[in-house]
Amino acid sequence: MLRKRILIVDDEADVRETLTALLEHNGHVITATESADEALARLQQDPDYDLVLADIIMPGTDGLSLLDDISLDYPAIPVVICTAINDTQVATSAFRRGAIDYLLKPFSHAELESVILRAMELGRLRKQNSIYRHNLESIATTRTGRLRSTMQDLERSYDITLEAMGDALDLRDEETEGHSRRVTAYTIALARSMGIETEELRTIARGAFLHDIGKIATPDSILLKPGRLNTDEMSTMREHCERGYEMVRKIPFLREAAEIVYTHQERFDGTGYPRGLSGEAIPLGARIFAIADALDAMTSDRPYRKGTTFEAACAEIAECSGKQFDPHIVAAFLAMPIESWTDLRAEVGKIPASALSSTLCRPVLAPGTRDA
Repeated sequence: MLRKRILIVDDEADVRETLTALLEHNGHVITATESADEALARLQQDPDYDLVLADIIMPGTDGLSLLDDISLDYPAIPVVICTAINDTQVATSAFRRGAIDYLLKPFSHAELESVILRAMELGRLRKQNSIYRHNLESIATTRTGRLRSTMQDLERSYDITLEAMGDALDLRDEETEGHSRRVTAYTIALARSMGIETEELRTIARGAFLHDIGKIATPDSILLKPGRLNTDEMSTMREHCERGYEMVRKIPFLREAAEIVYTHQERFDGTGYPRGLSGEAIPLGARIFAIADALDAMTSDRPYRKGTTFEAACAEIAECSGKQFDPHIVAAFLAMPIESWTDLRAEVGKIPASALSSTLCRPVLAPGTRDA
């Protein structure tokens, strides 16, 4: 038998001496205590015991309460109850509370040896299981960390791809260059002011950035036409919502954002396109985006007109509350100071092309970064 450390807990001195002699004869290192409280103090100072042999009836804390404490705080240490109480209910209670054996006094040397061997084997298995579980948890933690890092890298690569798609549209339509980035920044700021959580915010930001992606399929003769579009041309232009939706929804991580692409031209009163949705039938992200889109459209210069002031744009948006825009979102928009929009437009102008994926969901876009 391998040399083990054993803690004896018994209030009878002759029992402690007998057990100590028998176990030391077998080469074990023995610590003997006369109370449960003393045993717990020993365990607190040094919990590295291979076995506890405990009586039940002792002054102060009894052996079953000691068993409860050891099972809770030192579950790897096996406990054998050594008692003169020959009661099935007490023995059953001891086993239910974590004892691995129940040794009745008086017992023979052979009985003690047999119990010790079983206890030691169980203790070995418990420790082995504890080490195995710890190693498993460590492996799981490491792999979870690696998976999280991989997912973050994948998400960044998705956003870089998304950004490239938006930039491709900007290259086709110089008239609205930077619009996608600005309107995304405005949408994020407004959504944040409404308390929208990060995950939904990412979806809304991606939908806002890709809202006009369907225009890639619009013929240049229509997209770049300097004058007013005729009825047929306008009909073709309006197809960009559905074309964009069909493009984006095929990409798994953009399926929810695709709904914003599809509905970004709907109006709160139901007079928008392509499906004439109204009220809350329009996704929340699209209703938020509609205000940000209008704000940028009104305050941006075009070849045929000069952009208006942010004050005038806010007044126009207020006028369209309940018609083009959701009145609750308009209220949240008007609660934000004018400076938040003018400052944000200035900051968006500094965002580099490679930085969108790291700035999509900040409350305001930090200095040192390029236009949308």
